[in-house]
Amino acid sequence: MPFLKFTALRLGFVAVFSVICYSLGLGAIFSVIAGAILAWCVTYLFFREMRNRAASSLQRRFRDGAPPVRSASELRDADAEDSLDPNTPVNSDRRKP
Repeated sequence: MPFLKFTALRLGFVAVFSVICYSLGLGAIFSVIAGAILAWCVTYLFFREMRNRAASSLQRRFRDGAPPVRSASELRDADAEDSLDPNTPVNSDRRKP
């Protein structure tokens, strides 16, 4: 979640700076480029803690041996499967009459 917050903040800055640059007559393409550079500078200089939290959340997510991220419905399904009797025969190839 910290990564998404930081990304949303940076994209918001890109949009704001792009609109400002476009209103100053810089042109559409150069406004977006200048907006991206300015947004990077502002977030780099003033949002260090948020950037560090975003980086650490990505590091935890992609390091070797990290546990898989599972949703609540996946966890309920796994619990339901674990509660079944392992000796119950399952034949998924046959259609039910």
